Amino acid sequence: MLFFSYSPQRAPRLLPLMRWSVEAGFPSPAEGQIDEALDLNELLIEHPHATYFVRVRGDSMRGAGIHHGDLLIVDRAKSAKSGDVIVAALNGEFTVKRWRSTLNRHQQGGELIAAHPHYPPIKVSHEDDFMIWGVVCYTIHRP
Repeated sequence: MLFFSYSPQRAPRLLPLMRWSVEAGFPSPAEGQIDEALDLNELLIEHPHATYFVRVRGDSMRGAGIHHGDLLIVDRAKSAKSGDVIVAALNGEFTVKRWRSTLNRHQQGGELIAAHPHYPPIKVSHEDDFMIWGVVCYTIHRP
């Protein structure tokens, strides 16, 4: 079972946000001025009491830009929609995959879709022990 808690006792750490953006194409002159202070908690975490971080193990989501060792920011307060990347527990094992819902009046369930050609979709039916543990909001990836 996964447990997490939020402790609001730490003060926000404001970091400089530059007024200019950085070119990924041809270089441009840097202005060198700070526009404002940025709190990453405020930027990245919408529901602090329902948000947790989890480290990725494996390569099944690398086509979605999620790599082994990355840190995911996961929000349990968000309702998963078809197409969202989620953290789920399936039959006692945790996984990160893209959710494809097949909910309709004839069939309930869905599929967990990897973002790697070597991993087939995993069908989820009402017979499985399945729970969505949150929607992945951001990936922290070291280049």
